Parts: sequence; structure tokens; C-alpha cells
Amino acid sequence: MLAKIRLLRHNTSMDNVHYKIIAFDLDGTFLNDDKSIPAANLRALEAAAARGMIPVVASGRIYRGVPEPLKALPFLRYYILSNGAAVYDSREDRLLYRGDVPVQLALRCYEYMDTLPVIYDCYQNEQGWMTRTMMDAAPPYFALEPEVLKLLYGLRKPVDDLKETLRQRGEGLQKLQMFFKPEDEAVRQRVLRELPARFPELVATTSVKNNIEVNSVNAGKGKALMALCAALGIDPAQTVAFGDGSNDIEMLRMAGLGVAMANASEEVKAAADCVAPGNEEAGVAAKIYELLEEGAH
Repeated sequence: MLAKIRLLRHNTSMDNVHYKIIAFDLDGTFLNDDKSIPAANLRALEAAAARGMIPVVASGRIYRGVPEPLKALPFLRYYILSNGAAVYDSREDRLLYRGDVPVQLALRCYEYMDTLPVIYDCYQNEQGWMTRTMMDAAPPYFALEPEVLKLLYGLRKPVDDLKETLRQRGEGLQKLQMFFKPEDEAVRQRVLRELPARFPELVATTSVKNNIEVNSVNAGKGKALMALCAALGIDPAQTVAFGDGSNDIEMLRMAGLGVAMANASEEVKAAADCVAPGNEEAGVAAKIYELLEEGAH
């Protein structure tokens, strides 16, 4: 069941700004391919915040996986996490929104994954979990995504048996994730189409070259952005969203202005209102400055 949202008041005066929220994906959008942060993007966020806009991270990652230079920004308070399974207020250390996968549904989905040539993990209450033997077997699955492998090792806790651990814990999950070897790309594409038909309560998206991310239909970056707007009393038309992956499509469609990166797929670009330069060109910064310039006139 979704957590109820308590209406909040934001004390920043933004009456002269058309766009009030800037929500941005991390991997493939705000970050370079090596997961570093372009300095121009940080400066653009600072400029937007100085004009009264609210920057919001909108990622498939958990809060612990957000780069520290971002979390250190004094004006960055709100985080859409695990593909919209949670909206986190870091200043008050509380969730404003939650859309979990029930544990029994997750276990059924893992039984299906056991029939596939994949390894898998999950996010649950700000912790990543993964069966130890799968973690040990991970490197060949990340031949095209070595930086993502580093994140996996840093954010997952190995357990003897993930499914048994989840049975014992008995709690819902924010996100399930499976990883494919490069040679199994055709299988990955088939599973992307097949999984929602097998599990209509779930949504399957992808954010990197080797994964499928599975969330509750009650999650989604777009739904989470709308929940944040409701909590802050902001018109959804006054939101800008940046993204590059299929897990960003809902958010791009629901935002007042959806911005796809030049490195995004054609499917993502079709869901957006415009296209910014690619993540390797600090495209988020370029578009933010363009919007600030438009707002100055």
C-alpha cells in the first residue's frame, strides 16, 4: 500500500520562475560514462537553485548510491530513488512516498528469473542484497558495464540465499534487478517484453546495457515526481525532467518539460519534448542554462 503523503510547505519564494522543479536521472544523464560528475552540471544546479528552482535526483539507485558531491550540495533535499519506489526528504530523513513490491510477489518473480541465464539482486530499505555465489559470478555479466560492476560490489550485501533471506525478513522490496551477459542480449529483449505479461503487477525497464529493473506498478519516476509535486504544492506543469533510459520514460511524459539526452534511445527521445546534448557533453547543464536564460526575459 502506498504511504500517505503529508502536505509540506517549501519556504523558497519562486513566484517569478516558470519551472520550479528540475528532476534529473544520474547514469547516462547527469553523470559521465565513467560515473564522474561534470563540473558544469554542478554549477548549473547551483545557478538554478539560486533562481529558486528545486533540484531533485531521480535515479534507479538507492540513497547510499548517490554520489557524495551531490549529497553534499546544501540545496539538494529531495530524492526520487529506486525508479520511483521511494521519495526521500534528506533534510527531515523521511519518506514522502513509497511503492514497494510485496515480498511474495518478488519471490514468484525470482523463481521465474531462475529459469533465465541471469544473476539477480534487490534493493530493500536502503540496502542491496545478492546471493553470494551470484556476486562471485558477476564479472562476465558486466563486460560492457565495468563501472556498474563497481557499484554493485559497493552497494550489495552478499547472503547465502537471497530468496531465503527475503522470506525471513518478510518485507517489501523497492526494486528487483537482473543482469545478462552481452551474448544474451536477445534474451534480455524478450524478457523485457515477456515479464509484464507474466506479472501484470510489475513494470520492467532498463537503465544500462546489461540489466532489467523490476518495480511495482505503484512505483515509477513519473508517479514519484507527481507525488513530490503534491507534497510541495507545485503544479506538475512547472517541472523539468532529464533522462536517457526506459526507466525515465514515464517521468519525461508526465513532467511539464521532458528532456531526453542525445545519447538516449529513440524510444526515450520520442517520449520527450526536446533533446539536450549527451551526458558526456554536460547536456543537463546546457539545457538548464537555456531555461534560465529564457526565464530572464
